[in-house]
Amino acid sequence: MTTLSALLDSDRNVVLAPGVYDPFTAHLATEAGFEVLYLSGASIAYTRLGRPDIGLVSMSEVAETIALVRDRTPVPLIVDADTGYGNALNVQRTMRVFERAGASAIQLEDQSFPKRCGHLAGKSLVSAAEMGGKIRAAVDARANRSTLVIARTDAIAVEGFDAAMERANHYVEAGADVLFIEAPRSREQMVKVCETFSSRIPLLANMVEGGQTPIGSASELGKIGFKIVIFPGGIVRAVVKQAQDYYASLKTNGSNRPFADRMTDFDGLNAAIGTADLLSKGNTYES
Repeated sequence: MTTLSALLDSDRNVVLAPGVYDPFTAHLATEAGFEVLYLSGASIAYTRLGRPDIGLVSMSEVAETIALVRDRTPVPLIVDADTGYGNALNVQRTMRVFERAGASAIQLEDQSFPKRCGHLAGKSLVSAAEMGGKIRAAVDARANRSTLVIARTDAIAVEGFDAAMERANHYVEAGADVLFIEAPRSREQMVKVCETFSSRIPLLANMVEGGQTPIGSASELGKIGFKIVIFPGGIVRAVVKQAQDYYASLKTNGSNRPFADRMTDFDGLNAAIGTADLLSKGNTYES
C-alpha cells in the first residue's frame, strides 16, 4: 500500500480524499477506488454523538474510530485531531496514540478550546507561538517519518487573510509537512495561498458544501497548486438527506415499499460489506 507521503512526493497532480466517519463508510469509499481517506472529527461528532462540531469529541473516541477503520481498510488515513486536545504535551500523546491506532497523518488546528467547525462563526485562536510549539511537539513525537503533520490555521475568520498567511508561514517554519489554510473566502485568496506556499509545502483545500470557500473540483484545485483536496462532510450531508426522506416515507406509508427503489435490499447490503467472503474465510478454520 502506497503511503500518503509517497503519494504527495509523486508527480500526480492532486490527492482527492473523501470524508469518512466509521469502518462502514471507510470500506465503501475504498471500494469506490479512493486511495486516501479523511477521518472527519466533525462527522464523528455528527454521527456518534448526534451533536455539532464544537469540541465535544474526545481524543479516545477518535482513537477508537481510527483503530476500527484501520481494521477494515489499509488505505492511508488523514485524521482530524482538532486542537490536539490540549497543550504540546497533550499533542505528543495524541500523536503517539493516533499513530499506533493507524493514522497516516494528523491534522492540528490553531483554535483555542473548545474548538468549532472551521466554517462556523465565533472562533478564537491560540497564539502563533503556541501553535508552533504544538507542531514541533507532534513532529518530535511521531515514531515514523512517513506519519505526516498537517498544520491548519483558522485565522482568516478571526484575524483576516494577511494574518492567516503570516501564521501559515510560521507553521511551515515550525516543521509542518502539509499546510491547511481554512476557509478562504474567494478564488483569489485560494490562488494567493498557492502562489505563496505551493513551492515550499503541499497544500490542502477543504470543500464544505454551503461553507465559506467556493467549491471546486479536485482537478481545478490541483491546477492552481493544491496537493490534497478533502470533502470531509459530504457523506454525512448525503446521509442526512436520505435518512430524513426515508423516515418521512416510512412514517407516512407504514412500509418501505414506496422507498424501495432508493434502497439496497438484504442481499445488496451483504454484498457491499463482504458477508459471503468473510463466512467463506471462517469456514476454512472449521475442523
